Amino acid sequence: MFFGSDNWAGAAPEIMEAVARANNDYAPAYGDDTLTRQLTQRFNDVFETECSVFLVATGGAANGLALSVLTPPYGAVLCQNGSHVQTDECGGPEFFTGGAKLVGVPGPLGKLDREALQSTLEQFPNHPPHSPVFSAVSLTQGTECGTLYSTDEIAAISEFAHSREMGVHMDGARFANAVAGSDCSAADLTWRAGVDVLSFGGTKNGCMAAEAVVFFDPALVRDFEHRRKRAGQLFSKMRFVAAQFDAYLTDDLWLRLAGHANGMAQRLSTGLAALTDVQISYPTEINEVFATMAPTKSEAMRKAGAVFFPWVLPGDEAGGHMNRMIASFRTSVEEVDAFLALASATV
Repeated sequence: MFFGSDNWAGAAPEIMEAVARANNDYAPAYGDDTLTRQLTQRFNDVFETECSVFLVATGGAANGLALSVLTPPYGAVLCQNGSHVQTDECGGPEFFTGGAKLVGVPGPLGKLDREALQSTLEQFPNHPPHSPVFSAVSLTQGTECGTLYSTDEIAAISEFAHSREMGVHMDGARFANAVAGSDCSAADLTWRAGVDVLSFGGTKNGCMAAEAVVFFDPALVRDFEHRRKRAGQLFSKMRFVAAQFDAYLTDDLWLRLAGHANGMAQRLSTGLAALTDVQISYPTEINEVFATMAPTKSEAMRKAGAVFFPWVLPGDEAGGHMNRMIASFRTSVEEVDAFLALASATV
């Protein structure tokens, strides 16, 4: 009954096998190996356009490095109040950008919208050189509330940002779950809706220490090779990261893993919603379930062996005693049903 985090689920067998195959021989270092050089074409196929792809180890590095291209040190980035870049990266974006300011924007269900963005901007009069230069908008897909932006919502945010000469960054730590949970393609949810750069996550969905920064605007790439090197993210044995993505993007493995996780979360959410003493806090649209219940109930369930955590988001509109449960590619029907049986039996 483990629903603590998809980060804890380990790596998918297909990923482990790919890493083992990459270990069979010598290969050039620092990304000059065949796997890494050919990987861009795989991303081009997924996104139906020419991309510039840079592999890194963590989502924090991907986000920080991507934002460092979009904003100068004296700039500012608009992001949702509860976003990962704002609350969970220990000042990483500020570090990578050389000091750019993150400005939190309120919004329900973990989302931004153009009205909230406009209202926030109005709180900072344009008074150069004293006021910050707003340079980027960062949005998360799926959000920290487990919800999804529609293509229209992304397009509206992008149009707003671009009209004010701001770039658009998407934190896609769970981008696979977002694509699997929608009727849209990877292209529809990114560059076709105006996204300039994507942090493409693999680690939460069956990879290990494998993330990618994907640029859709080649003009933004500029000195990114040097930024990645300076950040300690250019690996001598890059082929082991490339091998993971090579397997991940082959035969839609990334979508199959994410689709399974989403399905298990939906099964869990539906079962919990049927209980009179549990309330689902947010719509379950990817592999995250947020539910409120009495603290005595949640603590009793944890003592009985269920693994899940209490959850608080800045400006949380759900309120109450909220808990977060996350399904992964490894979650089984038996785990979900055992959790539901325990929740039903526990007061």
